[in-house]
Amino acid sequence: MHLKGKHALVTGGGTGIGLAIARSLVEDGAEVTITGRRAEVLEKVAAETPGLHPLVMDVRDEDSIVQGVADAVAARGPIQICIANAGVAEGRALHNTDMDFWNNMIATNLTGAFLTIRESFNSMFQTDWGRVIIISSIAGVRGLKGGMAYSATKHGVIGMMRALSEDYLGTPFTFNAICPGYVETDIITRNVESIKDRAGVSEEQALKIMVSANRHKRLIAPEEISKAARWLCGPGSGSVNGQTIKIAGGDI
Repeated sequence: MHLKGKHALVTGGGTGIGLAIARSLVEDGAEVTITGRRAEVLEKVAAETPGLHPLVMDVRDEDSIVQGVADAVAARGPIQICIANAGVAEGRALHNTDMDFWNNMIATNLTGAFLTIRESFNSMFQTDWGRVIIISSIAGVRGLKGGMAYSATKHGVIGMMRALSEDYLGTPFTFNAICPGYVETDIITRNVESIKDRAGVSEEQALKIMVSANRHKRLIAPEEISKAARWLCGPGSGSVNGQTIKIAGGDI
């Protein structure tokens, strides 16, 4: 219970990786604000896990983030753990990438992470300890075929994280990124349909494409990601700063 008395905020905390991380932080004693756009999803999982607190917030909207974080801080105190997890994962070839697709990807994955961290850190900076963790992707450390816009945003959040770790070097605040491969979440189901349509393959073949992209040839469990986040918030983690932690089944 080393996080007892700490307030964590997890964007995209109602499902998948975000929910797994939120639950693991609760197990260590934190009070966790989970955010997303669907109130019914957030309220359902919060009802199942005492210590989770639902907050409707759209990371594409600055006003929504400013007000949402302010409400969370007013209710549970300064945010000392910020998990910037919310994002979209879609692929589209360059010649089919219009401005609506590009702008939505940037607004959600990059600008949304920036605004979440900025607003959370305003309260964190008034305390004596804090952890910022960005959920990037293996596409943030190498190019993802068919995912140009997505790769750009995931590279972008890593650059932001590295700069922040330098800005606050020597303080009790650390900034790190976790870079998963293909994780077994609802995103996989949606991507199966997308790959199937784009590549003209069966659902089984589309799934195999994603599974084979992980070096150990299996999908990653969300709990494997949450354990890494839990470690970054745990005792003895203060010297882990500015790092990209790859969880993709093998080196690349």
